[in-house]
Amino acid sequence: MNPNDDKPTDKRADRRAKSSGARFYAVQALYQMEAAGQSADRVMREFEIHRLGAEDEDGQYLPADEGLFGRIVDSAVNWQSRIDQATDRGLVAKWPIDRIDPVLRALFRAAGAELVTPQTPPRVVITEYVRLAEAFFPDGREPKFVNAVLDHVARELRPEAF
Repeated sequence: MNPNDDKPTDKRADRRAKSSGARFYAVQALYQMEAAGQSADRVMREFEIHRLGAEDEDGQYLPADEGLFGRIVDSAVNWQSRIDQATDRGLVAKWPIDRIDPVLRALFRAAGAELVTPQTPPRVVITEYVRLAEAFFPDGREPKFVNAVLDHVARELRPEAF
């Protein structure tokens, strides 16, 4: 057995972990921007200095792709109106995006930011954000809700991928 056989898998796992970390932090940053009324630049600087790649209170390290983190937050801010409109069309009429849980709103905006740019396949975006919904809402129905709404949003923003 060659010890180098595991390297491609390790690289893929490392890249996936960093992408997941970037998405997790982007949702948190978008939530913080809204909750605290802070600018994207300020929140991104705070995350880059104090949170990305730092250990949490349990001593756990969550790696993050800083470039992806920045692209998600920037795109969410730059395309927020388009993302929110597409999300609204995926929600029940009585529950527009401004009435849903702020964590879900941040999650939809982060996912929407990835869907307005063609870098990541829509099905990957949906899968990754459903996983995040499972992390943020482990006992709820939110992951299924996120899956349904993001499927609608993805089909609207990237119809050529379906």
